[in-house]
Amino acid sequence: MQYVVILEEGPESWGAYVPDLPGCVAVGETREEVLELIRGAIEFHLDGMKEDGEPIPEPHSYSEVVQVNAA
Repeated sequence: MQYVVILEEGPESWGAYVPDLPGCVAVGETREEVLELIRGAIEFHLDGMKEDGEPIPEPHSYSEVVQVNAA
């Protein structure tokens, strides 16, 4: 499965979350680190859902980059 991951750069770290998996988040010092961590967080999150007998949600979020004139 492929899930959309939102990355956010902060002043001193990077954060990531998965809109289709509420509560699935990660924080890292670099973009590369947070991507690695969120991949593990997704697998851990899905394993927990399976163990609890919860259905695995199908991905339903999408992303696009939209350009606008800000001047």
